[in-house]
Amino acid sequence: MATYQEAEVWGALGDRTRRAIVLRLAEGPKAVGELATDLPVSRPAVSQHLKVLKDAGLVAERAVGTRRIYRLNEAGVAALRDQLDTFWNRALSGYRDLVEQLPEEKS
Repeated sequence: MATYQEAEVWGALGDRTRRAIVLRLAEGPKAVGELATDLPVSRPAVSQHLKVLKDAGLVAERAVGTRRIYRLNEAGVAALRDQLDTFWNRALSGYRDLVEQLPEEKS
């Protein structure tokens, strides 16, 4: 199973088609053909996008007969969520510090 690659995940999600794939996989596991029917790109292009997402640790695959079924990698998505929570908490903390430093208005 691929592991979350912080350096690669932001680049992977920077592409609109890959974000669309992640959103579709959030609904449940799907084969390449199922993903390609909803996207304006070919099956081979979807496969290439899936490889990038897999290398970033956001997607996992399993073989079912001759097909590959793709799903979100729970650990990779959780790591991404943790990173986003950290960014958000730092932003809120910085905002709070700024507000607390402002002089109070006197009526």
